[in-house]
Amino acid sequence: MLDGIRIIEIEGIGPGPFAAMMLADLGADVICVQRPGGPPLPGMPARNLLDRGKRTIALDLKSDADRPVLQALINRADGLIEGMRPGVMERLGLGPAECHALNPALVYGRMTGWGQDGPRATQAGHDLNYIGLSGALWYASPPGQPPMTPPTLVGDIGGGSLYLVAGMLAGIINAGRTGKGSVVDAAIVDGSAHMMALIMSMWAGGGFQAQRGASLLDGPHWTRSYACADGGFFSVQALEPKFYAQFLDLMGLSDDPVFVRQHDPRDWPGATARLTALFASQPRDHWTTLFAGSDACAAPILSPDEAANDPHLAARGTWVSPDGVLQPSAAPRFDGRVVDPPQPPRRDQHRDEILKSLGLA
Repeated sequence: MLDGIRIIEIEGIGPGPFAAMMLADLGADVICVQRPGGPPLPGMPARNLLDRGKRTIALDLKSDADRPVLQALINRADGLIEGMRPGVMERLGLGPAECHALNPALVYGRMTGWGQDGPRATQAGHDLNYIGLSGALWYASPPGQPPMTPPTLVGDIGGGSLYLVAGMLAGIINAGRTGKGSVVDAAIVDGSAHMMALIMSMWAGGGFQAQRGASLLDGPHWTRSYACADGGFFSVQALEPKFYAQFLDLMGLSDDPVFVRQHDPRDWPGATARLTALFASQPRDHWTTLFAGSDACAAPILSPDEAANDPHLAARGTWVSPDGVLQPSAAPRFDGRVVDPPQPPRRDQHRDEILKSLGLA
């Protein structure tokens, strides 16, 4: 889909590399400029899954010998992605002004947690800090428990990478029309706050309130995860009345007065206690079988390796294991095609090829 689009990625960690991987999954020619001497964090593999589909070259951003190579890459690129703290690229002489002087149509993507300005802009932080401050973490976990989300998914990836990808694509489309580049300030605090728009629309209509555990999607017994007898877990989110009715029917609770008033908060604690005991009485596979093929909006909670073997996900090829490395397939898919992800490159693997293409070999 993005054939002919070239992105230069300045190697970093987390959301920036994920965004670049997604653009590579979509067909862009992504060249990852890696730091000489090894990966940015100890313990990272020689072949990083997030580098799949990319080409790699190691360059020292502070070296006068390597700078002409990077400048030549920027001059021929549609976009650049960097995830340094604000001001670092400017001090290296590689900020937006310098890059736009080389390539006025360049889309300059900046991936940070706090954003390019504001009182916290230059502070260190990570996923949990950003979504904690933005408000996106507030409704995670039941009342009485510290809020916690799956690592990286809400902040780094949801509020960061995906917004950077959207910004890069919008900028590239605009540059194609106008010939003018732009700077994409993708801040995780902004993206994760923006993701709250659906909840805030419900808040405005009375469906959500500030108190945790008292709203439509974080309080009722029919929108929770339950522990099973074997240590597994099961998810329930039977929101619509017709789906809730089917859930009750399969659970044998259709005539139970505790469950009749679906939207009465006074009944939620008692119904939650009842369901907690019921789900704990049988292993996860029992409930999986019970709800199979139904519209009760109930499903098992699987680990990634279990998910890879789920019949539905296996049929769609959602998870794959090329060379024995479990990983997700590219998403979204186009025209029903599932493309096997390529093997991640070695560090500096494409140096000779890239230098030759630039006339610098």
